[in-house]
Amino acid sequence: MSVAACAACSAPATESLSMGDPLAYSVAYSVTPNPARGTIDVTMQVEQSRRLLRELRFRGGPRISNIHADGDIQTELGETVWHPAASGGALHWTVSIAHRRNGDGYDAWLGGAWGLLRAEDIIPRAATRTLRGAHSETTLQFHLPGEWTVITAYSGDNNEFEINKPQRRFDQPDGWIAMGHLGTRRESIAGVRVAVAGPVGHALRRMDTLALLNWTLPELARLLPQLPSRLTIVSAGDPMWRGGLSAPLSLYIHSERPLISENATSTLLHEVLHTSLRITTLDGYDWVIEGLAEYYSLQLLRRSGTISQKRYSSAIDDQIEWSRSANDLCQQASTGATTALAVAVMAALDAEIRRQTEDVASLDDLLRKLQQHEQAVDLKIMTQIAARLTNSKSDVLAIKNLPGCRNIAPGSQEIT
Repeated sequence: MSVAACAACSAPATESLSMGDPLAYSVAYSVTPNPARGTIDVTMQVEQSRRLLRELRFRGGPRISNIHADGDIQTELGETVWHPAASGGALHWTVSIAHRRNGDGYDAWLGGAWGLLRAEDIIPRAATRTLRGAHSETTLQFHLPGEWTVITAYSGDNNEFEINKPQRRFDQPDGWIAMGHLGTRRESIAGVRVAVAGPVGHALRRMDTLALLNWTLPELARLLPQLPSRLTIVSAGDPMWRGGLSAPLSLYIHSERPLISENATSTLLHEVLHTSLRITTLDGYDWVIEGLAEYYSLQLLRRSGTISQKRYSSAIDDQIEWSRSANDLCQQASTGATTALAVAVMAALDAEIRRQTEDVASLDDLLRKLQQHEQAVDLKIMTQIAARLTNSKSDVLAIKNLPGCRNIAPGSQEIT
């Protein structure tokens, strides 16, 4: 039998272990928070009928300690390699949770009354080596103190969640997690099961958030017919970072961020767009996804009638004015004025597509094509899709009109 590396390969749907699937092995993550110490103990229990999972390899990072396991385990230069026994075994580690974002507030926190973090913070991304065709059946269970509850991006009961990712053979949980003394509101909106949760006593606007999504998610569903089935929104006040961050099927937003700012932008909808679009970009093209997220967050507000056409036009003008202070568009990370410049590009590209097709097509069509694109997006791909829509070259996307992009665009001399 051959052995295959399958950290991120596709697999067909399979029967469960209980039905005797000979290529399925069980992975059960057990999570126990220690609020007094600000740490979480994690156990990964593997059960298999034969040697299906041969090797697990991951880089732990400075926040992970006390790594030990049944069977053969080696840790060297920050990388851990575990070879479980033929019947499986257990791998244990401890994670120090508190983590500041860019020296500012925390994007991971665990205290006496609550915790807020991503699954990736406590379960490092790992690669596996298995018998060819083998796949995991994964669960995530929490052992919580007192009256604590937990919410994740997944469905489950009694603090246990099933992790099912048909596109992968090794299922690992990801997305935002809130635990502690929580208040939660749930609603089904445009076919999406939405949950808004955060610590009791914090100034969370759970019902206001659901109201805004009741207005705007139906418009997003018209724009993107295949929305994720779930959206978990977690929120808290200080000492958390005062912004918004997206993750698969979930997002975080600081409780004091306005749902709609004075300039008519919405951090909440910006992160909802990130979660829904699921577009990846090559290095240097972060402006593409950031520009789309910000532009369409404004579009959702306009299309839903949440803001007027006049207010929307004023918001776009504000973005164009702000964009004049941007030096380069193509950067590793798009922030502030760079994102405003990307919004200006998206607005101009929409107008160009509409003009050249006599309103038969728009940026909406380009967005849907990008979402269907399986590879990471760059300027060349955007230019090709725009050209197919309009049967002509885009002047908006000409490299000469995109400051800083000529240095990174492959074949940039041809993208005129």
